[in-house]
Amino acid sequence: MDPSTQRPRRPEQTEQPEQTEQPEQTEQPEQIDRPRRSGESGQPDSSERTRPTAGSRQPGALFAFLAWTARLREVERHNNATPDRRESVAEHSWHLAMVCWALHTEFEREAGAGLDLSRMLKLCLMHDLVEIDAGDPSAWHTADGAGAADAAAAKAHREEAVARERFGALPEPLRSELLELWREYEDGATPEALLVRGVDRLNPALMRLLTGQGWSDVGADAAALDRLQLPRVGVSGTLTALYEEVRDAAVARGLLAPGDGGTVNASRTPRR
Repeated sequence: MDPSTQRPRRPEQTEQPEQTEQPEQTEQPEQIDRPRRSGESGQPDSSERTRPTAGSRQPGALFAFLAWTARLREVERHNNATPDRRESVAEHSWHLAMVCWALHTEFEREAGAGLDLSRMLKLCLMHDLVEIDAGDPSAWHTADGAGAADAAAAKAHREEAVARERFGALPEPLRSELLELWREYEDGATPEALLVRGVDRLNPALMRLLTGQGWSDVGADAAALDRLQLPRVGVSGTLTALYEEVRDAAVARGLLAPGDGGTVNASRTPRR
């Protein structure tokens, strides 16, 4: 064959495997990893939660709220955490949650009904958040004596304003939940709220005993302590017994001056 009539040879190509068309896949949200429980299958069940998709919430408002709540560590209470320093409100809130958890079964036995532990723990953790902005006045300044009623009203007004401002800025459903919990606690509207209020009142007395702080800074004796404590701890026989143990131990150790302590009806228990 005449070379001039030959077609130029194409470069050799490697043979490609035949492509099979794949169905288009939609991206699935990642699932939060957690340890598998004994006897659990590898398939996720309907109760497993997934991470929220971007833009499903208001991250700016939520971040601002989380940053604000972190400041609860900075607010000091009037009772000690150790013999050498004051307790922070964050420490106080944590311990309330721990006490309510530990006593939950006893509370249910007394009440003769189920109590929502999850709600109680939420009340413990959030009820003092407003003190970040409103401060934490001593209960001794708002519970008894001249001007106590005015002081208590002013405290309630300041805290209400903070709750509306801070919780009201959150996206739903957190906004409504926190405002509802706040009002439930302040009004003592449920058995759970009454019990948390009782633990809240008992806790500083417990810490004054455990740290050896006593009550000399507020000039209280056992009778004055009864007047402050019994209206709240009296909702539970368990709380009342714990309070009386704290009071009597404080008197025996010379941390609290003896007085004519009042009596309480320990049979009062929160009922639905």
